Amino acid sequence: MANTKSAIKAARKATRNAARNQTIKTRLKTLAKAVKAAANDPEKSRAAAIAFSSALDKAVKSNVIHRNTASHHKSQVAKFIFGAKK
Repeated sequence: MANTKSAIKAARKATRNAARNQTIKTRLKTLAKAVKAAANDPEKSRAAAIAFSSALDKAVKSNVIHRNTASHHKSQVAKFIFGAKK
């Protein structure tokens, strides 16, 4: 248990941030699944990939995920989509 006022505030803040981070990570997982589900339709897969990339960039901006992780995921999605078109 936190003993000082600053530690109490930090604990409250950590709880808030954990809840925010969890919602963002859950959304990223959902969007990743949407990209894989739309693999057969080029138009839908392109739209899903754009939405996923945008969400990754926003997660990086709010320090939920590391920028290299987002870059890796975007690269894998691009590879998946362009590989499916052939």
